[in-house]
Amino acid sequence: MEENSGSGIGLIITAIVYIAIIGVFLVSLWKIFEKAGKPGWAGIIPIYNLYVLMEIIGRPGWWLILFFIPCVGIVISIITAIDLAKSFGKTAGYAVLFIFAVGYPILAFSDAKYVGPAAKSA
Repeated sequence: MEENSGSGIGLIITAIVYIAIIGVFLVSLWKIFEKAGKPGWAGIIPIYNLYVLMEIIGRPGWWLILFFIPCVGIVISIITAIDLAKSFGKTAGYAVLFIFAVGYPILAFSDAKYVGPAAKSA
């Protein structure tokens, strides 16, 4: 019997690309957290990174729970993206880049400075 080695190679390539994207995202979170004066390692710890993110943007820690409520989590994610953009001196329109995940590396590796929690100034 003949094996279909093409699908195996495709799976390996897909896994490598997926791991690379996750790596870029985690490094980006690390750098963003450091820019905001938080420990970089906090960006790579699941769930805890959301709690620290709430501190960075000025939202209460209990908002973490809202991420896990269906439909509400989507709204909270959008609000969080807008607050994160504003916390680094960007416009609310910049938050669209976070939705497509390209905003995180752009913010991390640009000269953007943390200007303080956006939600506290509102």
